[in-house]
Amino acid sequence: MHPTSLEMRVRRFAERVRTIKHVEQALALLNWDAQTMLPKKGVEARSQVIGTLTEQRVRLLLDPQLAEDVAALTEPEAAAQLDEPTREAVRLVKREIERRRAVPLELQRAFAELTTEAEAVWAEARKADDFARFSPYLERIVATVRTFADCWGYEGHPYDALLDDYEPGMTVAKLDALFRELRPPLEALLDRVREAGPVDAAFLRRAFPLDRQRAFVERVLVDIGYDFDGGRLDVSAHPFCTGIHPGDVRITTRYNPHDFVDAFFSALHEGGHALYEQQLPAEWADTPLGEGASMGIHESQSRFWDTFIGLSRPFWERYYPEAVDKFPEVLGDVSFSAFYRAINRIEPSLIRVDADPLTYQFHIFLRYELEKQLVAGELAVADLPAAWRERMRAYLGIAPETDADGVLQDVHWSAGLFGYFPTYTLGNLYAAQLHAAMHRDLDDMDARVREGDFAPIRAWLADRVHRHGRRHSPEALIAQATGEPPTARPFIAFLEEKVRDVYGL
Repeated sequence: MHPTSLEMRVRRFAERVRTIKHVEQALALLNWDAQTMLPKKGVEARSQVIGTLTEQRVRLLLDPQLAEDVAALTEPEAAAQLDEPTREAVRLVKREIERRRAVPLELQRAFAELTTEAEAVWAEARKADDFARFSPYLERIVATVRTFADCWGYEGHPYDALLDDYEPGMTVAKLDALFRELRPPLEALLDRVREAGPVDAAFLRRAFPLDRQRAFVERVLVDIGYDFDGGRLDVSAHPFCTGIHPGDVRITTRYNPHDFVDAFFSALHEGGHALYEQQLPAEWADTPLGEGASMGIHESQSRFWDTFIGLSRPFWERYYPEAVDKFPEVLGDVSFSAFYRAINRIEPSLIRVDADPLTYQFHIFLRYELEKQLVAGELAVADLPAAWRERMRAYLGIAPETDADGVLQDVHWSAGLFGYFPTYTLGNLYAAQLHAAMHRDLDDMDARVREGDFAPIRAWLADRVHRHGRRHSPEALIAQATGEPPTARPFIAFLEEKVRDVYGL
């Protein structure tokens, strides 16, 4: 290829990709608003706007000129002349073009409109404990994602095609093998904890004034490095993080006057996502490289902060005195030991986002199995509530009395995010591995946490994970960051140590 022609194609490719990214940023902002600020009467019109922009994004991707430039830039002679980031960006765009081309454009637009409406209906249905109100939308969503899987194709299970959107390279066969390895030691630990008896946590249900909860949450977010000049904290039915640009990363939480832990750890979790987004390379913001490597890697960043830092003894040795000062009428008679044991107790619960690090995985096992059955046509949407209760009893010995605490508790299905849930467990495993590697690399990491000195931790994560954006596969990124391929061993070791620390077992 003539150098001038190559330069022209690279420039034209970059300009088109920048335009696509700007449309994605607009969609992210509209979706954030839909979940935080949008009036009920605006939902239908907003769904149409999102549908229009989704269609325009796909049209930009499927433009013949872009396809021609991508094809030319992936030819061996041309690819050899590109720098590594440009070569990777071309590869990622080519993959996205292939996936979008496989699905009829009108179906992609209709799905964007459907899920925007469905999220609003889900929020009302959850509030009213009315699964029947939401189920017609979920039936249409399941039918559509099954069509997507057929359009994309798969070798093993139709769920493989959906997984690939969130964790490239992951398959049902790999996940089934991983979960078979992980589940027995978790069940054994849970049995040991049950024998030890419950931990008193009643004081966590006392009245925690909402204004002081928010002030405490904001203080800790600033300490760990969340930049409020490049983000904001709002309230939503289900906490989430929206990365619009490294300079505009928004998070939400939800406040309960009788549950301090809910808002605090939800905000810390979303703050971990936000730190990743804020520390992605700004020069890649308008390219596909300026994103997280996968949802599993993204979840590793949130779980790193809420579980491996936020539940640690050094963290609360730093912040518990401040919590007592902030809530003296609530925590003034509660010792550090009692508080630490209470927030680290292992106790089966109905709500996934409130679950401890051990029982949390059973919530994911349940959702993963139900999703596989729905996508394979082996389970009807109408049978979901009963199937949910049955598995909760089998896995954790409890079952919800209401659908609001059961099948309606998560926003993911209303958003069409089938294939997402397994990345939460992958994120836990990745986070444990990163945490163990960081302990090896940083001098006296616990002392740094105890002093509230999180800058070295952020810098380590930025160097090993964040600065690479989407250049590497999840497996390659973890291997490069920690020195070994992904493994469940550090996570199991972490849980065993937590059980010893909290229960003395």
